[in-house]
Amino acid sequence: MLRLEEVKIRQGDWQLAADLSLAPGARMAVLGPSGAGKSTLLGAVAGFVPLAAGRILWEGRDLAPLEPGARPLSILFQDQNLFAHLSVAQNLGLGISPALRLTRADHARIDRALERVGLAGMGARKPHALSGGQQGRVALARALLRARPMLLLDEPFAALGPALKSEMLDLVAEIAAESGSLVLLVTHDPADALRFAPHALVVAEGRTQGPFDTAPLLADPPPALAAYLGRGG
Repeated sequence: MLRLEEVKIRQGDWQLAADLSLAPGARMAVLGPSGAGKSTLLGAVAGFVPLAAGRILWEGRDLAPLEPGARPLSILFQDQNLFAHLSVAQNLGLGISPALRLTRADHARIDRALERVGLAGMGARKPHALSGGQQGRVALARALLRARPMLLLDEPFAALGPALKSEMLDLVAEIAAESGSLVLLVTHDPADALRFAPHALVVAEGRTQGPFDTAPLLADPPPALAAYLGRGG
């Protein structure tokens, strides 16, 4: 279980509070107005954003002493964080060994991961030779190889067209169901939340609230979320 215990994040005069528990295997949308702190919340869980107070625990273990790379999670950003000078297979290899010291078994795992995301035979290509959707699949395959129990998605597919974005979200859902990973998806698109996440958090007015069931939440959102969605106050 992921537990945010009386967490407070402060950046200048701005503050975000969170006190909640999320079960392993849950798929959770993170919704709220622009600038409310959705990405900051994920950054705190990942270890990139310091806490002013409180604790973040995974299965009862305080994550504070752990550097981001040692935490039990993978995070995908919109820019995919692929290294242009490395091949697709090498980018995936970083998910196994940051020094790219890979065994024959590791290379076989990379091949299987590429096949799993529909990129079989593309390991030798460089990222610039791939489409945006294919680059997203590479980043997802790298997360798959890391095999961490949490997956944080900070709008990694936002630049994709609707059909391809839906395809990627369905693939993430399928992989998460197989692995039992807890997934947090930051999104500005209610359709993505409904498609992907049975449950949702709302980040607004300095607080993180939820979890809520996604469909009823979006049918009757709280005032700050309603205003953001253009449904009045």
